[in-house]
Amino acid sequence: MSAVGALIQHWRKARRLSQLALAAEAAVSTRHLCFIETGRASPSRDMVLKLAAVLDVPLRERNTMLLAAGFAPAYRESTLDEPALAAVRGALDAILSQQEPYPAVVMNRDWDIRRGNDAAKRFFDYLLDGRETAGSGNVLRMMFHPDGVRPYVVNWPDVARALVARVQREAIGGVADEPARRLLAEVLSYPEVPAALRTVDPTVPLVPVIPVRFAKDDQRFDFFSTVTTLGTPQDVTVQELRIECFFPADEPTRTAARRLRRRS
Repeated sequence: MSAVGALIQHWRKARRLSQLALAAEAAVSTRHLCFIETGRASPSRDMVLKLAAVLDVPLRERNTMLLAAGFAPAYRESTLDEPALAAVRGALDAILSQQEPYPAVVMNRDWDIRRGNDAAKRFFDYLLDGRETAGSGNVLRMMFHPDGVRPYVVNWPDVARALVARVQREAIGGVADEPARRLLAEVLSYPEVPAALRTVDPTVPLVPVIPVRFAKDDQRFDFFSTVTTLGTPQDVTVQELRIECFFPADEPTRTAARRLRRRS
């Protein structure tokens, strides 16, 4: 089996498609698809891109498929501060600003925080007394590490279970890659993380909204969050961005967030 054939087969099985179904959707013969997967035929650049599009393969992995087939990557991977992404940065800043006085962050595929609004900085500085902690800058590490925000999450077992399911469910392209698996294994190995979290089934339906309840001293914040992605991306970096906005679940949280802003 060729390298590109193995990748095509991997994504076909991940999408639960037979060779017959994929061939029909891509308008190619089943025989030709079989030959591509087994390495008896070499796909053209256009064929790789067509199969990748039908399989809804993420842009980063489409580039990997092209390289495996002997072609140059088709999709650029920019850094977020490049001039080419000025419009994207403007859109992100608008969303983050609009979310004030409630926290919002922009994360990459590794759950690293790339941008955040002032409310997010205020809130996490308040919880952590402005100190740098293990995992600072990464949402999963901050939520799971005992030196992060975990001690302040009242309903941490429920939130942790939901986060593990999210890592698996929200993986780019719906398939957890090796970095995601390593990160998940790391946070699940932290002290006092229940072993049961290693067997969370991401296919089990969740309740519509998982509240995240924070408490410090006599102050309590009850939030729920939404996750937004940018549509029709043609850049690897843009496709992998996620914007998480925290919304108050009750009036006391609204009041507390406004009070926190006045204190800053």
